[in-house]
Amino acid sequence: MQPLNDPAIRSSFINASRREVREATAPDLAEIDWTATDLIGWRDRKKDNTAYVVLELDGAPTGVRLTAAPKAGPRRRTLCAWCRDVVVATDVTMYVARRAGAPGRAGNTIGTLICTDFGCNGNVRRTPTLSEVGSRDEVDRMNLIDKRIRALRAHSSDFVRQVAATR
Repeated sequence: MQPLNDPAIRSSFINASRREVREATAPDLAEIDWTATDLIGWRDRKKDNTAYVVLELDGAPTGVRLTAAPKAGPRRRTLCAWCRDVVVATDVTMYVARRAGAPGRAGNTIGTLICTDFGCNGNVRRTPTLSEVGSRDEVDRMNLIDKRIRALRAHSSDFVRQVAATR
């Protein structure tokens, strides 16, 4: 992902009002390793149930404002729809995004399960276990990591494309 600054991030949102963008808290951009980042996601420090994600879509930064669904009932093990990591035991949250344009103004939303802390970048890049790879060959391990990175990009981009769809 290309390094972004605060104005680029704020101008990238496709489903947020100008007021929501203005009031959003920005992530700490100095701590991001842009060479190992496919998306940036963060929770709003001021609004507990609000989060944001920005990724490159068709070569341009595209941001989505998300709302965390309230947790109901007992905690269950759930798989993130984006990184689909079965080894790292992180919490997963149902995030809901208002659709862009007229569908969003009409109240249409779309949701998906994402790592609560948006740790997907690290999850797809972690060293695979022997049982995941099926061999001790380093090339096989690197190929699996590359496959997981491509899958993360595809899954997260597909979600953002659905948010952007106005039909």
